[in-house]
Amino acid sequence: MDIKDLKINFLGDSITEGYCATNRHGYVDFVADYTGALCRNYGIAGTRIARQQKPSEEPKFDRDFCSRVGTMDKDADYVFIFGGTNDYDHGDAPFGNMSDRTPDTFYGALHTLFKDVTERFLNSEIAVITPMHRSGEYTSKNKANGLYLKSYVDAIREVAEYYSLPLIDLYKDLGIQPDLPLVKEKYTTDGLHPNDLGHQKIAKIIVNYIKRNI
Repeated sequence: MDIKDLKINFLGDSITEGYCATNRHGYVDFVADYTGALCRNYGIAGTRIARQQKPSEEPKFDRDFCSRVGTMDKDADYVFIFGGTNDYDHGDAPFGNMSDRTPDTFYGALHTLFKDVTERFLNSEIAVITPMHRSGEYTSKNKANGLYLKSYVDAIREVAEYYSLPLIDLYKDLGIQPDLPLVKEKYTTDGLHPNDLGHQKIAKIIVNYIKRNI
């Protein structure tokens, strides 16, 4: 199949939605620009992978990833899942462990999400994208669990491996460390959300992944 004929679903949070990008033209749009493929954006700002214990002040934040898998078009050739940074930043779900299988803990939600996506999209190529680095992640812990961002990244890596889902490891390979002031200024708007250059870097990594696997 030619890359321009692909249908691609992106499930994510504000970074996927395109928050802070010029005219909301984020990495999903850049992937479409670079490939000509049909790219469908299922990103909702503020959302988390796991189901939360207490309702958020903003109701849309509680539309967790697990509850939204069924809203995506089923004819996708590729499905990308990109989340976890909000679970770390303002999530109250317990972290859990590898044996959990409900969406009420972070580990359990990863199992629920990856199992559901795998079963719903049996004819699709599925890939998991880790959170990217963010400013202050080495000094600030999740309030509910007392864990740094890397613990959430490691859980995503572990559960993706369990389901044999390919991993696009932005935490390791994106080349953006916003604790460096010059890097933060060049690629982000606030130490977390990419600016246009940051979104382009993410898009190029995804496009190269697709080209290697098409």
